[in-house]
Amino acid sequence: MILQHKEVLNQGAGSDMKHLLSMKDLDTDKIASLLEEAERISNGQVPELSEKFTAAYLFYEPSTRTKMSFEMAAHRLGVSLLNFVPEHSSTTKGESLYDTVKTLEAIGTDLVVIRHSEDQYYKDLTDRISIPLINAGDGKGEHPTQSLLDLLTIHQEFGKFNKLNIVICGDILHSRVARSNAYALSMLGANVYLSAPDIWQDQSLPYEYISMDEAVEISDVLMLLRVQHERHGSQMNWTIEEYHQLYGLTMEREQRMKHHSIVMHPAPVNRGVEIADELVECDRSRIFKQISNGVLMRMAILYRLLEKGAI
Repeated sequence: MILQHKEVLNQGAGSDMKHLLSMKDLDTDKIASLLEEAERISNGQVPELSEKFTAAYLFYEPSTRTKMSFEMAAHRLGVSLLNFVPEHSSTTKGESLYDTVKTLEAIGTDLVVIRHSEDQYYKDLTDRISIPLINAGDGKGEHPTQSLLDLLTIHQEFGKFNKLNIVICGDILHSRVARSNAYALSMLGANVYLSAPDIWQDQSLPYEYISMDEAVEISDVLMLLRVQHERHGSQMNWTIEEYHQLYGLTMEREQRMKHHSIVMHPAPVNRGVEIADELVECDRSRIFKQISNGVLMRMAILYRLLEKGAI
């Protein structure tokens, strides 16, 4: 078993899931099962689908890693993709998200992956469609597939989650990655801490805030977050150089990390802002490993939902 700490194995939701919307929908058994599926794929045991499936990826926000890794995952599984570009669709004529998804369902699409700027955009969809929906990011809500690939990366490194010190650093308030990871990691037994400038703290999250200087010293995993300039308006009170010195992983701070600690980032990376350019590909960085793991984990998720009908 991926997870060996039985005391946390029965928390969370227990029934089969037709959609993947939030990490709060997954119990630890389901997380363990997905990690094991992804590891099997990593070892060359690619599952075969019993029939030809078609998926549609609806990305209403820009994306490179999430969209491309979902496309690569579909390609490796033999899943056909429908090309959807919001700017070239009936969205420009006022078509609702629901009607778009119902149209795709009506023409025979087997699964949809959606990224959208609205928090919980899926709340009016899931009970009205019969095909699986994967949340690829909702506003400032959650990003469950990113969280699952992050869990895979951490488990590959340490073989466990229990009692690891995980510090999530940066733009917490605007980060769906922070929410998904903080919840999942704490459920799995990790000690979760947050580090952020005052104006980007989210006090609704029940985790302790610590300084960046303390974060680098106690962390087993330092999870950096992108400064989301597009969501800030006039909130950025620092120059790039000032932010990096005050809140980023500088060369000096990296020297104070524990020898076994790793650095993660969901990307895209603002080099010289959240992290010194020289550290993006340093020995302790797992940033590009996360990207590789994204394909494995999304293959596992697509396979489960298409072949098994549930996670």
